[in-house]
Amino acid sequence: MLHAGSGGAEVRQRTDGLACTLCVSTGTRDVDAALIAPRHRLPGAQGEDDSALTAGAGAPAG
Repeated sequence: MLHAGSGGAEVRQRTDGLACTLCVSTGTRDVDAALIAPRHRLPGAQGEDDSALTAGAGAPAG
């Protein structure tokens, strides 16, 4: 487990690596898109509501 809340540079590096792997494997450029992409590629997986993931897309981090 990463324990991101209490981690330092190592946790950040591992998280960045995971995000990169996720994006490469789904052919996307950001984590939000990478989480949504499989739903549009897998048969029968399109019934889910993506609004929670897309609501913050493009919003500045604050």
